[in-house]
Amino acid sequence: MNPYVKNLTPLADYRLLVEFENGERRVFDLTPYLGKGVFTQLRDPARFRLARVVAGSIEWPGEIDLSYDTIYMQSQPAAVASAA
Repeated sequence: MNPYVKNLTPLADYRLLVEFENGERRVFDLTPYLGKGVFTQLRDPARFRLARVVAGSIEWPGEIDLSYDTIYMQSQPAAVASAA
């Protein structure tokens, strides 16, 4: 089982700096999702920045969410993401 999200910080280019309950800091890139379904609403940078942690996952207004499993498995360690 992957760790729950503890905190997040929206970054430029539709990325999120995510801190997990195990202390790991990882960067999740939302751009691959922006052309799909409800995630198209998050193309608006102001709306994207409304991300918040709810029950260990990430949510946006309008019932848009991502599970902690998806966030963890599809993210990169912060040090690696910063170097890219």
